[in-house]
Amino acid sequence: MPIEKVDVFKQSGDYIQSLDRGLQVIQAFSQKNQSLTVSNVAKITGLSRPTARRILLTLEHLGFAESTNGFYSLTARTLTLGHAYLSSNNIWSIAHPFMRDFVNKTGESCSVSILDGTDILYVARVSSKRIMSINIDVGTRLPAYATSMGHVLLAYLPEEKLENYFASNEFTKFTDNTIQHKVQLLEVLREVRKNNWGGVDQQLEEGLRSIAVPIRNLHGEVIAAVNCSVHAGRISKDVLRDEFLPLLQETSEKISQAMATTNNA
Repeated sequence: MPIEKVDVFKQSGDYIQSLDRGLQVIQAFSQKNQSLTVSNVAKITGLSRPTARRILLTLEHLGFAESTNGFYSLTARTLTLGHAYLSSNNIWSIAHPFMRDFVNKTGESCSVSILDGTDILYVARVSSKRIMSINIDVGTRLPAYATSMGHVLLAYLPEEKLENYFASNEFTKFTDNTIQHKVQLLEVLREVRKNNWGGVDQQLEEGLRSIAVPIRNLHGEVIAAVNCSVHAGRISKDVLRDEFLPLLQETSEKISQAMATTNNA
């Protein structure tokens, strides 16, 4: 939703500010920030310290948070929020058979993600038996600008939404290959639209490279991306492009067709 429309809605009688603030506090926690003080939460969210404290105490009372020596962390109960989405929206379970087939053919992991703010959000994943240093599962969030699925999802955004993305995004350097400038990313996105696929080589983590292609709905709109991640020392860029990419494109087409059939049923 464009920024100006969000601001207008916040002025309406339908907007619930307390819910907004509560969700901001929950989202302040992450893999990097697993344990936070009231002051930490206030700084991350921009809320006042008293407001952050009341929300944390409420979350603790409801069983969504716990505290130890002034440090708060989320509890396993917060998983029910994500489970509710996955249970009510079975669209991603449709992708699993095709993803498993891809993994069986390549021996490499396959994932599906959507764009959520400035991050990609994993909504489906079939892992290989190989061990990667990045622990990824459904619900994992990664910065869009440093991932192949992020490049695909950003490439097909309407211009207005893409500008909103750049206004909200901050570039962080993860490796020497990480994209760090808007101009550089825009050039990459043009190539993605031209080729209808994207790839990154050790931009998020040393030794990790991946390719991704779009998943489209019945109207041809990009609604998600599916990828294949490999270890750079084991799988070359040529193999990834020449052997795995056609299989991934076939996987994407099957997922898109299955979704279209389900929506028409």
